[in-house]
Amino acid sequence: MPEIIDMSSIINSYIPVAIFLFVGIVMPPITMLIVKFISPRSKSKQKFTTYESGSDPTGDARIQFNVEYYIYAIAFVLFDVEILFLYPWATVYRGHGITSMATMAILAFIVIMVLGFVYEWKKGALQWSTK
Repeated sequence: MPEIIDMSSIINSYIPVAIFLFVGIVMPPITMLIVKFISPRSKSKQKFTTYESGSDPTGDARIQFNVEYYIYAIAFVLFDVEILFLYPWATVYRGHGITSMATMAILAFIVIMVLGFVYEWKKGALQWSTK
């Protein structure tokens, strides 16, 4: 005997999805319109000047900066992303248990991450120089 499908339960299960979709589509334009009507508008010459923490801008905007900022940013992103990979593994490990192969894989991942950190440290990439 074929199973009877209750269409009302299927439709009711999609109502929250439809509400979230509607709110997600409608809220950004509504918010932008509210901001446009409420926020003050000024077309003064001062509005279009460069803002540097309240002080008058001096010099050219195209200056050279120390490459160490870039190195720190890249190191931060690398280690931050690696730590983000550990979070799902930890939640699965806590909830469901993990095989020894997966444990070895995550330990290899952590060892590679630590070796990268030691390499950066030995190369002096983490030393801040005041030139």
